[in-house]
Amino acid sequence: MTAIAALAPTGHQLEALLAPLGDAHYGPERCAALADLIAEIHALKRARNAVVLAHNYQRPEIFTVADFVGDSLELARQATRVDADTIVFCGVHFMAETAKILSPDKTVLIPDLDAGCSLAASITADQLREWKQEHPGAVVVSYVNTTAEVKAESDYCCTSGNAKAVIEAIPADREILFLPDMFLGIWLERATGRKLTIWLGECHVHAGIRPDDIERWQRDAPDAELLVHPECGCASQCMAFGNERTHILSTEGMINFAKASPKSRFLVATETGILHRLNKEAPGKRFEAVSERAICKYMKMITLEKLRDSLRDWKFEVEVEPEMAARARGAIERMVAIS
Repeated sequence: MTAIAALAPTGHQLEALLAPLGDAHYGPERCAALADLIAEIHALKRARNAVVLAHNYQRPEIFTVADFVGDSLELARQATRVDADTIVFCGVHFMAETAKILSPDKTVLIPDLDAGCSLAASITADQLREWKQEHPGAVVVSYVNTTAEVKAESDYCCTSGNAKAVIEAIPADREILFLPDMFLGIWLERATGRKLTIWLGECHVHAGIRPDDIERWQRDAPDAELLVHPECGCASQCMAFGNERTHILSTEGMINFAKASPKSRFLVATETGILHRLNKEAPGKRFEAVSERAICKYMKMITLEKLRDSLRDWKFEVEVEPEMAARARGAIERMVAIS
């Protein structure tokens, strides 16, 4: 988790900040316009007593107005700690729901209601209830990428950063229903040695990073460390490589590993938004996306314009029915207690 200084950059400063991305979209004219928006957003945050939480996969300009940037686990923790009346969540809808579940007395806004998640949409609460009936007595572990209604039907939540610890905390004689990401589930089976009953859902971005992408980089970049998110379709194969330069990590784990590593080149198998933070927090090192196709259209729906409008016009407010929120909060709190 990174806390961001609340200073609005000039257009020239913003252009320099974004230069490592090598994206022609961030030219002088665009950066000057973005700098004006950033200054306006900072003023609105002060007037509204609001904080901005941003996921690692957001557009890089969003980070310039974020009070905290991190992965799902860190942002869930931060939602309970912030001293503000309002949380504006720059991420996808299930993340804003999680913030509301954990901070029911705060106003939670999301700048675009259409910022959904293909993985969260892969299972409904009705489907989960039917699945539970087929496996009486099983412990339900839901990945955080789920709706509030699904979390309310779960015994534990988990993130990629703590899923292994959650699985290992459950007694060995209990059946575990793991949902909804099948690739994370398969990786967890290998990492923990536990047999899981796994829901066949997937993140369309991470599932698109395939074993042949990894094989190509293993061949063409033998000097590089390979950082792989466990949602990837290639994660289990990467474990099979068994070499010292392949690491299965959450996004926050990638940041920490890259900062501490003496190595200078890294191949990154996750959504490409993480590259900006890696370049910023580990300067002088080289980070390359294993797949340039790994872009989440839902994460990229949040723009500075929409964030400004959200604060100015007070939209879109996220609500979770209190009884459902209380049940979902129990699953999240059991996760946090283990982590």
